[in-house]
Amino acid sequence: MEQSESRIYSILDFLRRAEGLKSTLRTTWMRSGRQESAAEHSWRLCLFAMLVSRLYPELDAMRIMQLCVVHDLGETINGDIPAPEQTESKSGQERDDMLDLLRPLPGDMQGEMLSLWEEYEYASSPEARVVKALDKIETLLQQAQGACPDTFDYSFNLNYGNKYTGLDELIEEIRSAVDEETRCCLMARDRKRARTQA
Repeated sequence: MEQSESRIYSILDFLRRAEGLKSTLRTTWMRSGRQESAAEHSWRLCLFAMLVSRLYPELDAMRIMQLCVVHDLGETINGDIPAPEQTESKSGQERDDMLDLLRPLPGDMQGEMLSLWEEYEYASSPEARVVKALDKIETLLQQAQGACPDTFDYSFNLNYGNKYTGLDELIEEIRSAVDEETRCCLMARDRKRARTQA
C-alpha cells in the first residue's frame, strides 16, 4: 500500500508540472485572435489522430494516441520554438527538458514516457510517422483557420513538414486539402495588402 501511495503522489506531482503545457504558447493563433497553447494543439492532434487512425487498421491506435499525448510535453519547460527558427539543437534541448519534466515519476514510467517521446521524435515506427505527419498538418490547419497577424508567412507553410507529409496517399490527400486553404489565406492577405497600398 505504501508503494502504491508513493506512486500516486509521484504521478500527481508530474501532472502538476505537466500543467505548464496549458500555458505554453505557440506561434499559432485561434480564430478568436488569441495564441494557441501547446496543450490545445496536442488535444486537437489527438482528435485528428483518433479519426485518421481508423483508416490505418494495421497500426496500433492506442500507440498513436500515446505518441500524440507525449509529442510536445518537453515544451513545458522551455516553450515552443517556431518552425522557421528551429535548429538541430532543438531535439537535444527538448529531450533534456523531457528528462527534467519526468523526474517526479517512478523509473519505469519515466522510461516509458521517454521511449514514446523518442519514438515520435525520430519517427522510428509506422505509428510515429503517421503522428509526425498529422502533427505538421494540424499546425497548418490551425494557421489557415486562425486569425494570424498580417506579417504571418503563409508561403513558408506550403513547404513546411513536406519531409513527413509525403508518407502515403492518404496523408498526401489531407495535406493537399490543407495546402489549398493555406493558398487561399495567402491570396486573401495579398489582396488586403494591395488594397492598403492603393
